[in-house]
Amino acid sequence: MIKGILIINNHGKPRLAKFYQSVTSEEIQQSIIRRIFQQVASRPDSFCNYLEGSIPEWGSNIKLIYRHYATLYFVFAVDSQESDLGILDLIQVFVEALDKCFENVCELDLIFHADRVHYVLDEIVMGGMVLETNISLILQAIEDQARMDKKSQGMGNAQQAGTETVKQQLGAGTHWA
Repeated sequence: MIKGILIINNHGKPRLAKFYQSVTSEEIQQSIIRRIFQQVASRPDSFCNYLEGSIPEWGSNIKLIYRHYATLYFVFAVDSQESDLGILDLIQVFVEALDKCFENVCELDLIFHADRVHYVLDEIVMGGMVLETNISLILQAIEDQARMDKKSQGMGNAQQAGTETVKQQLGAGTHWA
């Protein structure tokens, strides 16, 4: 099971933190993020992307599987049941999906479009379990969501315009004598 997914920049600032195993307080979350960043960032890029980590809140058999892209670390904290190569491939799928959604994703995209980043992640992982790994299906679901969002915004504008028309016809806002 996936315990948590983090995207952290080179300075240790979390850009995405999603915990699938309960973490009781924000202080503990920050502590976990700091410990994971320290363990991952201290390793040279020439080392493998698998690390046996110790996160006391999640137990002793936690693996940190990560990829370092430019200024960002994509880190998945998983239990011993998960396949190292499978998770590494999942990170690649996640990054490719983000790259397609944002056309060359960068750290600012993660900051200013956090809702879309979470939506992409939710198409791939839900409740600590992998839902989908097929990049085409993930992108199709994201496109469908964007289409529905545009449609609902258009309906909201039309509904507001319709409400204004009815108000004018009823004379709302005018003083009756």
